[in-house]
Amino acid sequence: MKFTETGLEGAWIVDLEPIEDERGFFARSWCAKDLAELGMVADVAQCNVSYNHRAGTLRGMHYSVPPVSESKFVRCTAGSVHDVIVDVRPDSPTYLRSVGVELSAANRRALYVPPMFAHGYLTLTDGAEVSYQVSALYTPGAERGARFDDPAFGIEWPMPPAVLSDKDRSWDTFVSDGGERS
Repeated sequence: MKFTETGLEGAWIVDLEPIEDERGFFARSWCAKDLAELGMVADVAQCNVSYNHRAGTLRGMHYSVPPVSESKFVRCTAGSVHDVIVDVRPDSPTYLRSVGVELSAANRRALYVPPMFAHGYLTLTDGAEVSYQVSALYTPGAERGARFDDPAFGIEWPMPPAVLSDKDRSWDTFVSDGGERS
């Protein structure tokens, strides 16, 4: 696996290093030892898949707060998405900075999302499917979110969202107090 720093402390782009022959290729897509050596949380408590019917579907911006903060290892397995992370750790030198990465079935790229990073994506194709390995079990009381168009984040999406859940549409703007809203 090839690890590329994103510019946000602790967040990594992970590319495959395929070994090819006449059959196709073989590549390692997950190695707890390699991730841990770079300071990533390599625990997997849950694996999730989300399927999206239409291009322009936006899911996010979601994160969880301590003591249940979760890391995510995200890969697009069908179609293509514009995946975005935002550092919401108040004491971080990259606080409120964001990075966007195209994840697709074609590029086979993954994104490691550290704990206390807001995460979301916009589908670029119909039929986009995203797979997540998550370090903590889903805990509703620890879940937080912020608007995809929150001015505190300044995210530049490649197109306006066409499909959004009521929940994602109703998030408040971000408040830096551990995720609680006023």
